[in-house]
Amino acid sequence: MEQHPIEGLMTTAMESIKDMVDVNTIVGDAVQAPDGTVIIPVSKVSFGFAAGGGEYNSCCSANTGESSDDEGETSGGTSSKYPFAGGSGAGVSINPVAFMVVGQGQIRLLPVTINSSLEKILDMVPDIIEKANQSIKKKIKVRRTIKELDDEEV
Repeated sequence: MEQHPIEGLMTTAMESIKDMVDVNTIVGDAVQAPDGTVIIPVSKVSFGFAAGGGEYNSCCSANTGESSDDEGETSGGTSSKYPFAGGSGAGVSINPVAFMVVGQGQIRLLPVTINSSLEKILDMVPDIIEKANQSIKKKIKVRRTIKELDDEEV
């Protein structure tokens, strides 16, 4: 069976999109900094695709007065195809989302968005709690040492 022209349009457009969008587009190539830290870009990829077309009666078959059936054959037995008109289009959008930073014994995801202030604060909470715990432990140790010295003097 003969391939319809719209199939060719769709195949060409989809193959072009397939060539443009792969896993390296979403998770980019890693870049190594001089200190050994590895930075990996992460992107959001979205795309749209549309194709359409139609077959139209030719001006010649309407003027001859011959009737035609659904397959494009005239009642006289000659085969004539209807003219085809069609088109396709696609659009691709790539937006950076974040950078994954791997190094110094930790992995961090640094978002690119403007609303990342809250996320940065939430990322800092564990470090702040750990520093507070260390500070409290030091103060308790100093107070115990002072108390022990006071008890020895008495």
